[in-house]
Amino acid sequence: MNTGSRVAWVLLAVVVAAVPSAHADREADLEALREAIRESRDRVASYERDERGLLEAIEALDRTAELLAREVSGAQRAAAGARRELSALEAEAGEVEQRLAATRRALRARAVALYRAGELGGVRVLFAAADLMDFLSRVSALRRLLRRDVDLLARFRTEVADLNLARARASASSERLETAESDLERKSAELVSERTRKRRLVARLHADRTRERSALVELEKAAQALEATLASLGANVLGSPGKLNGPPFTSLRRALAPPVEGEIVRGYGRQVDAEFGTQTFHPGVVFDARHGTPVEAVAPGSVRFAGWFRGYGRLVILDHGEGYFTVTGHLDAFDVAVGDTVARRQRIGRVGETGSLSGPRVYFEVRRGGEALDPADWLQ
Repeated sequence: MNTGSRVAWVLLAVVVAAVPSAHADREADLEALREAIRESRDRVASYERDERGLLEAIEALDRTAELLAREVSGAQRAAAGARRELSALEAEAGEVEQRLAATRRALRARAVALYRAGELGGVRVLFAAADLMDFLSRVSALRRLLRRDVDLLARFRTEVADLNLARARASASSERLETAESDLERKSAELVSERTRKRRLVARLHADRTRERSALVELEKAAQALEATLASLGANVLGSPGKLNGPPFTSLRRALAPPVEGEIVRGYGRQVDAEFGTQTFHPGVVFDARHGTPVEAVAPGSVRFAGWFRGYGRLVILDHGEGYFTVTGHLDAFDVAVGDTVARRQRIGRVGETGSLSGPRVYFEVRRGGEALDPADWLQ
């Protein structure tokens, strides 16, 4: 029997018990209700254990997504480098083709001249000499012309070889570019897949916990109604779940610029869960911001922590002196390391969704010693 059916039967038992009847029947109804509550609480506890496991899975997905994002960035750089290389090689091949075309024109002109001169053209030139000195001068000129023709042919062969080499290098570069772009597409798809898996895990976490706690709330209300009718018999009132207090966090005051450009979607202080009626204390604020937006230090300080923190993903803690700290979480990447000194408005990272159950977010807290302070009293 599912939770909804069990609740319906228990509530029906409550209605029946409200009609004056035998005391034993009412006690049986109460015991059945208490048993249903115990079972529901056990399931809630089980879901909370599952939630911790899901949070660990989400953190693992965050880490995988981070590695994939680095690989995507590397693939983007490789593809860009391959494009630049291909462009340069194509330009080089174009220059070789232009030189080769000029050499072809020169060879064509020499071929036409030799054709017109005929087979004995050189001999006729020599025997047309007026004297010995003219003859020797003509021999020297023919030798220079012959050397030029030989050089022209050699240059033609070299430029043909250069062109073939340039084309081969361009073809190889084109293949490398195709491989790099294919690798980039594959890694980008893997990154999207990991982020989709995370969203599904988060949705499952919310759905399971919300459904079972809603059933528990109905059972608790039914128990209170039935206990009122049995008060004269000395029945014990079932206690409601205790308040859930959030973790503490860090600090500074009034003229501070926000760490990121974005809207505050969750504020500081005690808050009531509209669905369950439970109260929680939120020691910081959460900004909704675009993925990759720069996140800055709100004041000068030193980096005391820069790493993963369960539930907050990539987290930076800055020590601003005199016992004041600020905490910034859900970052996509770090631009600082432990021990660094940072200036006001210096970038410490970028917006991400590590540890976030609601997409790209930035968690921010101001703290004095062990006391979490309201960031609204410190931010502009």
